[in-house]
Amino acid sequence: MNTEIKLSQEFDKKDPLRKFKKEFITNNNEIYLDGNSLGKLPKKSINKVKKVLEKQWGVNLIRSWNDYWLNMVYKTSSKLEKLFNASNNEIIIGESTSVYLYQILSSLLNSKKYNPHFISDNLNFPSDLYIINGICDSINSSSKTIINYKSEIEANIQLLKQTIKDKPGIVTLSLVTFKSSWIYPMKELNEWALKYNSIIVWDLSHAAGAVHIDFKKSKTLTAVGCTYKFLNGGPGSPAYLYIKEGLIKNIKNPISGWFGHSNPFSFLNKFNQAKGIKKFSNGTPSILSITPIETGIDLILKANTKIIEAKSKKQSEFLKSLIHKFLIPLDFKIESPINPLNRGSHISISHPESWRICKSLQNGPLKIILDYRPPKYIRIGISPLYTSFEDLAKTVLKITNIVNKKEYLNYSKEKPRIT
Repeated sequence: MNTEIKLSQEFDKKDPLRKFKKEFITNNNEIYLDGNSLGKLPKKSINKVKKVLEKQWGVNLIRSWNDYWLNMVYKTSSKLEKLFNASNNEIIIGESTSVYLYQILSSLLNSKKYNPHFISDNLNFPSDLYIINGICDSINSSSKTIINYKSEIEANIQLLKQTIKDKPGIVTLSLVTFKSSWIYPMKELNEWALKYNSIIVWDLSHAAGAVHIDFKKSKTLTAVGCTYKFLNGGPGSPAYLYIKEGLIKNIKNPISGWFGHSNPFSFLNKFNQAKGIKKFSNGTPSILSITPIETGIDLILKANTKIIEAKSKKQSEFLKSLIHKFLIPLDFKIESPINPLNRGSHISISHPESWRICKSLQNGPLKIILDYRPPKYIRIGISPLYTSFEDLAKTVLKITNIVNKKEYLNYSKEKPRIT
């Protein structure tokens, strides 16, 4: 393994993104590979939040709405537009991913432009499927098809296309799947959906910030996503909704919320929907939660998502080689696509003792935090802005030692609510 450690150090010396690691809070003697659930804290976010708390709220009080906060939402949204190559006023930020997904699916259904039929698959994030089921339960005229592939590792694109052709309607997919890291051919499927009078709502939660996404080139019409993973916006930071300008005018927000009013501070009893993407605003913006997002986006814009994705691919291939050499002989399996072009920025592995191995990794002189997902998956999340090649080599080395020495037997099989 010493050879692999030295090789990882050589890779790190040549890493064009190595300077970004110092932009984040890093704990001593800890390797953090849980980027798919919560990204690290950017150092500049601390002063940004402190300023909002102490000066804007503490001193300026209510005046800060006009002086700072109302504009903050649109300023942050505009940076997301730049990140995804969207046009002005096509992205809004402020709700959770689930709320935005409900809004866009309901609005497309109510528009009558598409058949009242939802399509998704068993690789999608469960809460996205909950939203589809909830809408279908409340609207009898709607129906759904949830494709069950033979494998949880990859989608059958031909089966997906045939389903869209046979039962056109409203499709929702996670661009990068949460279990295996399978990544869909975005442009190809968008064009296919358009050909058969369908539309795809993409969930970018496990992709944005680690995968290069271009809404214009990929012909994407609408998408949602969270900001607390690779975008490093902080725990529970608000999600975003993207709708292409030509589509916005033809759909209506199903939630007549205060900030979706054309003039919310007129306090009229009659609701007059705002124009453009602002119509999809609902309640009062969560200023304290929105504040740190800008810093994370700024770092990604500076680094360039094409370079970020290139590093991610190189790191995941290096990690895959280590897994094959050291972990496969120890009863581990790779639960992600083998081809890096079909993979996002994490690799999932499995083992009969995955949970207790994760617990073992978090103890000792070097603590390693990975991402356990039931019933058997260990997700190794690569966040290229702060994950080093040496981090990956040391992680595989520690996993190897834990299994060889059966250190996981020192831990209970009982799992907490949040894993």
